[in-house]
Amino acid sequence: MTEPTRPAAAAAPGHYPIEISPPDISGWRHGNTGVDYVHELDSGRPGPTVMVQALTHGNEFCGALALDWLLRSGLRPAAGRLILAFANVEAFARFDFDDPNASRFIDEDFNRVWADDTLFGPRDSAELRRARQLQPFVDRADFLLDIHSMHEPCRPIMVCGMLDKHLELARRIGMPADLLIDTGHPAGLRMRDRGGFNDPASPRQSALVECGQHWERGAEAVARDTMLRFLAASGSLPFDAVAPHLSVPLPARQRVVRVTEPVVARSLDFRFLVPIEGLGVVQKAGTPIAQDGDKVWLAPYDHTVLVMPSLAHLRPGNTQVRLGRYDD
Repeated sequence: MTEPTRPAAAAAPGHYPIEISPPDISGWRHGNTGVDYVHELDSGRPGPTVMVQALTHGNEFCGALALDWLLRSGLRPAAGRLILAFANVEAFARFDFDDPNASRFIDEDFNRVWADDTLFGPRDSAELRRARQLQPFVDRADFLLDIHSMHEPCRPIMVCGMLDKHLELARRIGMPADLLIDTGHPAGLRMRDRGGFNDPASPRQSALVECGQHWERGAEAVARDTMLRFLAASGSLPFDAVAPHLSVPLPARQRVVRVTEPVVARSLDFRFLVPIEGLGVVQKAGTPIAQDGDKVWLAPYDHTVLVMPSLAHLRPGNTQVRLGRYDD
């Protein structure tokens, strides 16, 4: 596997500056699980099975920096088992500083293939083959953290899925300030919503953190601190063990954004009618937000929140923004 290398702070024309360097993860290929780039650490004591995943998308490498740091740090679980997975390593290996969005995936979005009928169906793709390797680990996890970042500049967001039970985990973690309850993605099931994670009767809990813009310097610190606080919140490590390594101040309070509808592109003619601003607020109900042909999406209520609006991955069937409101 060839690792992408170039000094940090590179800026490709038309793209945001790349302020963090992708890590060399080649040394983590061979672990102890029989699956490349997956490591399982056993404390030898009773406790939860906890999983942290990075590189769901190959150009989102702040999580890979966090996992690389954790594996080198010597920190090991005090209870239960800890699974550490670098996910779409094939896409990551193609990262190109001059075209940094091209390595998001190889064939399809790795985070839309997690329904049983897709995973165990007849379709084939690079992402499905990798997901089938990771599925047994995901299905054993009591707690899951999936580390992401965003194409557009935006303060960090914790995606708590479709069930309120995940808010409790996010509040134990304590960061970031904005917690999202959403409606999923019409294009396919995310890993964080698979199986018991999307069953209100199951004790299993998951979190997906969006650490900021893909390549901004602060995303690496958010990824590491969220990971460490997650390990403490899940019972894998005592807080005293992670506290010396924390660097991001906790927010004064956390607020919940509840998504009521996704805005899904119908064609390549989709366009926004308001500025593209992550967690931006459209003040008045009825304000036109986006248009695709003769379809116009209007703000459904006053103070409509725009959750991760972007044109970077425009294609029919793709969610271009989610509309929500703060639940205070």
